[in-house]
This record gives sequence, C-alpha cells and structure tokens, in this order.
Amino acid sequence: MASVKEMRTRIGSVKSTQKITKAMQMVAAAKLRRAQAAAESARPYARSMASVIANLAAGVSGSSAPLLLAGTGKDQRHLVVVATSDRGLAGGFNTGIVRAAREKIASLLAAGKDVKLIAIGRKGRDQLKRQHSARIVQSYEVGIKTANFALVKPIAQKILDLYLAGEFDVVTLVYSRFKSVVIQQPTLRQLIPAEVEKTDKGSFYDYEPDEDTILEALLPQNISVQVLSALLENQAGFFAAQMAAMDSATRNAGDLIKALTIQMNRTRQAQITKELIEIISGAEAL
Repeated sequence: MASVKEMRTRIGSVKSTQKITKAMQMVAAAKLRRAQAAAESARPYARSMASVIANLAAGVSGSSAPLLLAGTGKDQRHLVVVATSDRGLAGGFNTGIVRAAREKIASLLAAGKDVKLIAIGRKGRDQLKRQHSARIVQSYEVGIKTANFALVKPIAQKILDLYLAGEFDVVTLVYSRFKSVVIQQPTLRQLIPAEVEKTDKGSFYDYEPDEDTILEALLPQNISVQVLSALLENQAGFFAAQMAAMDSATRNAGDLIKALTIQMNRTRQAQITKELIEIISGAEAL
C-alpha cells in the first residue's frame, strides 16, 4: 500500500492536471464562440454560390457543360480529401472524421475503384498513414489560426491541377459539420463533378456573358469556398469537442482527488492506530 507521502504527491499531481484541463476548457469555450460565428457566417455565402451555380447549370447541358460540372463521364478513379485538425485532446472528433473516410475508402476499394488521398490536418494524416500511406498524394497542416482563402487556395489549386491532368474522375471531401456544442457530424461532400441542386429558376435569368463562361470562372472558385467552409466547420467542431473533453477530464480529476483523499485519510488513520497500539502494548509490558 502506498504511503501517505506518496498519496499526497499523487493528489498534488492530479490537482495540477485538473488546473490544466480546466484552463483548456475555458480557452476552448472562448475560441468556440469565435469559431462558431465564423462557420455560421460562411454558410450563407456557400449556399448562395451553390444556388447561383444551380441556376447557371440549368442553362447548360451536354458537351457545352464545363468539365468541373459535367465530369469525365467515368467513375473509376477517386480522390478523397480528408480534413481534420492538427491537434488532439478533443475526444473522438478527429477519429470520427477518419472513420467516415475509411468507410468511404473501403466501399470504393470493394467496388474495384482506384483511390488516392489528400490529408488536411496532422491528426488525419497520421491516422491514415497507418493503413493508406501509399495512397496519400499530398498533406497539409491547418495550424491554429482561423482558416482563410490564403490557406485553402493551394489546396484547391492542387485538387484542380490533379483533376485537369486526368488523375481523378471524382473528388469527395470528408469533414465534420458543426451542428451544436454536443453534436459534430462527419460529412461527405462531392466536390467534382459539382453537385447541383435541381432548380427551375434558370429560365428566369439572362446572363451576360453566357452561362458557360461564368461557370468556367465560378466552379474553380467554388472548390475553394467549399474547402474553406469545411475547415471553418471543423474548427468550430474541434473547439466544441475539446471543451466537452476537458470538462469531462476536469470532473474525472475531481472524482479521483476525492477518492485518493479518502484513501489517504484511511491510511493515515491506520498508521496512527498502529502507533497507539504499539505505545499501549509497550506501556503494558513495563
């Protein structure tokens, strides 16, 4: 059994850990408010761009449709872009995204498809390397600052270059959509060919220049917008998951401190009782 001194040392260590987890919880809560505002403000822009593309796409068809909209006509080669965070201590946040990506990869491989990966975020890259190291064609780090177009532009350009070079037929983005502080939902979104919502609004608009020209300029920009929106959703989800994880860790540390304190008091009481028995036994012997 551990001595009273050893228990005091352990209690002090757990208290120090509790202070760290409490501080991390408060920092995550403060950052969550900003990240949530950024993610929510990006959604209307992404939805508006999708709506404009849908209206434009209603006016084009067949061979005149841009490659990013019409696709290659094949479904054999797939690129899966997996977006996670660079840091951990957020419960199962990163694991949930990677699990969704692995399920997608497994289904594609089972169907006989060729699969390559782009990893955005260290945690996703490290987990995917264990099983799919040879399939990763590029990896990026997202850092700790709020995502912006300067960060996503090289990523979007890499995706475009590979697609236009004929490396892939379909590109899918995997990320975590922020729903609430307690719910972050791993989500798959097809980037190329662009998914277009059915609409009949296209007939009510006249575009200048023509739809094809506008789509040629807008579709590459849409990839950057979708990747940026995904990273902002990820950031909000990460801080929400980290806040919940650190809150749980803080409460668990408190429970452990109580249990150790009770155990220490019992050990100390047993030592005192033993010393009293020895003193009384010695006095009786005299």
